[in-house]
Amino acid sequence: MTPTLVRQHPRAGDTPGVDPSARARDWSEIQERMLVPLYEAVHDRLDVGPGTRLLGLGCGSGLALLMAASRGATITGVEPSSPERLTLARDRLHSQVTGAHTGTDAVLGDSLGALDVRRDGYDLVTAFEPIGCRAGDSDGLAALLTAASPRAARGAAVVLAGWGPPERCATTGVLRVADKLADPSRGAGRWRPALRDDLEEVAERAGLRPDGSGRVACPFGYADLDSAVRGLLSTGLFDAAIDATDRAQVDTELREALRPYRRQDRTVWMPNVFRYLIARVPQRLSGRP
Repeated sequence: MTPTLVRQHPRAGDTPGVDPSARARDWSEIQERMLVPLYEAVHDRLDVGPGTRLLGLGCGSGLALLMAASRGATITGVEPSSPERLTLARDRLHSQVTGAHTGTDAVLGDSLGALDVRRDGYDLVTAFEPIGCRAGDSDGLAALLTAASPRAARGAAVVLAGWGPPERCATTGVLRVADKLADPSRGAGRWRPALRDDLEEVAERAGLRPDGSGRVACPFGYADLDSAVRGLLSTGLFDAAIDATDRAQVDTELREALRPYRRQDRTVWMPNVFRYLIARVPQRLSGRP
């Protein structure tokens, strides 16, 4: 698979003062669970269970795949942007899934080309990494979906996710700290509000047919301010700001932006709404007979 067919993100190891392994652990232990309501809503709506053959694009450290496997699905995942997250996904899924739920191994790789072609014929493809919070964050996604479509069955569901309206996402204001601190010349990493048709436009570029959508409340809740900072930094959305300034300044300003969301018990709570789009693979795009 060529580099143009994967979503490109800044590598944590390319950002001074960032430990990629620690960043991946923070993602797995703190941040990834914030989208569990989204995963559950999609799995419920599409009746994920025994017989489901699922391909997760940008699978992170594997939580959404694990949830699908617990329902009996056969799971495959691709994580092109973080070898460290992929390693954690392999550890998590191979220890908790292999043989336990699906009767077969979880298959994971860093590209579509690295996957076992015998796993073709997916009836569900998910791209759960939300778009719509920074300029260019959907770049490469349409190409990745186009490349994945021939591996799917006719009429297979493809799920895309995005941030909801800024006025319904408390975290939007916090993310603008990254925009304020980042070098303006790094336009591809700058914050922008989610647009109503972001997901539909990506689906159209990938040749997919929209077939329903939904919104899900996904509050970001953290045990304390330190956990909130670590979790948000693990997304990589603040790396351009760290590059342009330094880790200490980003940390300080991020803590200040989070203070309005601290509660009396010292927890941090930010209500958010995320949107998902269900699209379908037309017969002409499917590689299945």
